Amino acid sequence: MQHLHDILISVATLEVKGNTSIDVNGLFIDSRKVTAGSLFIAVKGTAVDGHAFIEKAIELGAIVIVCEVLPTELKDGVTYIKVKDCTKAVGQLANAYYHEPSKKMKVVGITGTNGKTTTATLLYQLFEALGYKCGLISTVQNYIHDITEASTHTTPDAIAVHSLLSRMADAGCTHVFMEVSSHAVHQRRIEGIHFEGGIFTNITHDHLDYHKTFDEYIRVKKQFFDDLPVSAFALTNADDKRGMVMLQNTKATKYTYSLKSPTYIKGKVLENNLTGLVMMVDNIEAHFRMIGTFNAYNLLAVYGAAILLGEDKMQVLSILSNLHGAPGRFETYMSPIDKVLGIIDYAHTPDALINVLATIEQLRTSGQQIITVVGCGGDRDKTKRPIMGQVASEHSDKAIFTSDNPRSEDPEEILNEMEAGLSGAQRRKTLRITDRKEAIKTACILAQPDDIVLIAGKGHETYQEIKGIKHHFDDREVLTETFKTLNK
Repeated sequence: MQHLHDILISVATLEVKGNTSIDVNGLFIDSRKVTAGSLFIAVKGTAVDGHAFIEKAIELGAIVIVCEVLPTELKDGVTYIKVKDCTKAVGQLANAYYHEPSKKMKVVGITGTNGKTTTATLLYQLFEALGYKCGLISTVQNYIHDITEASTHTTPDAIAVHSLLSRMADAGCTHVFMEVSSHAVHQRRIEGIHFEGGIFTNITHDHLDYHKTFDEYIRVKKQFFDDLPVSAFALTNADDKRGMVMLQNTKATKYTYSLKSPTYIKGKVLENNLTGLVMMVDNIEAHFRMIGTFNAYNLLAVYGAAILLGEDKMQVLSILSNLHGAPGRFETYMSPIDKVLGIIDYAHTPDALINVLATIEQLRTSGQQIITVVGCGGDRDKTKRPIMGQVASEHSDKAIFTSDNPRSEDPEEILNEMEAGLSGAQRRKTLRITDRKEAIKTACILAQPDDIVLIAGKGHETYQEIKGIKHHFDDREVLTETFKTLNK
């Protein structure tokens, strides 16, 4: 419970109707969850406008309403706060309600199209191994030190994220590493968070179903760095052609990392094989368990952030050399008899899929086939579907197109769009099997001893979303069960 006057301090109010010398016992943006004595913020969302639910919120016990347009009829005993932007106000109110939790810890945000989850997870694992209590906010799962919480979004809504940060601070966490999605920046879910630093991994075409244009997607990603305080660090991938664009207008101190050119954090890949990476990092040779050039970039970002947070470089490299990264990211399984290598990866953008397939191409030996199982999510950017199909077919010996999370769409239509960009030669080495379990089984049947089966798109996910229902489905489980059933 907090005093209303205290939590309004950082909010630019346009008009106040009613008493502000009252206590509120909760903040809500979903009218269905409102409880007695709480505050309801009428956010204009992408699908619904919270102003339409003010009456319902009051009926359920809300005693404070924050809105952009005052209702025509004001209820007795209810305080109304008019603001210019409710979306922005949510984070400001939540930050004050939970006593500015981010200022009690060092919070580092990671943004980019690919690599966010791995980078955030590695940072969490590294700093826990260094002896700190840490928090993790990611696509896969959230951690409050050693306690796991389910993750529902890459970045939770502003109230949920400040509540989570508050519990992390109460648990004694000193560092928090969080993924920052473009949706979160645009919808101001990170409003009110004090960041110690920000990391940019890379940017490729994604989420155009939401942002509409690639330029808008870039602008939103850049906004995260524009808003960093002067006390923060901003660490960017100098090898990404938009890496320096991200830092153009930031007030934070700028730092770079690269595998190709002299930068603050310089790395070079010496060896890249199935046993891991050997790299030069700041003129120190280091061995890592992780595989692929894309992971070399992730490791450089993690190392750079750790140094900027004041850690010893030798200790950091020593610990990083034994870490495995995030679940469902280039996760490997070997069949016991035929030694078929199964790889589970979350790659769901053309660039991510190219990176994974390019890594497999570098690692495979003469005669090894690459068989790729891949689909595209429904209700998401349709423009990438034919490109995903082309990438999978072009860079694999065989490709099997299958269902991913079709959501409200017809999976057959999604597969039609994936096939639309294929050449005649690509079509001849492509199969179409809508049932994902059957597609994985077929890939395993086609695999000869020592071949490689890549199952892309879902990674860590343990469900398949069809017509609004999430059915249990785990690529890792299906792959290992199939190996066993087929005596592979």
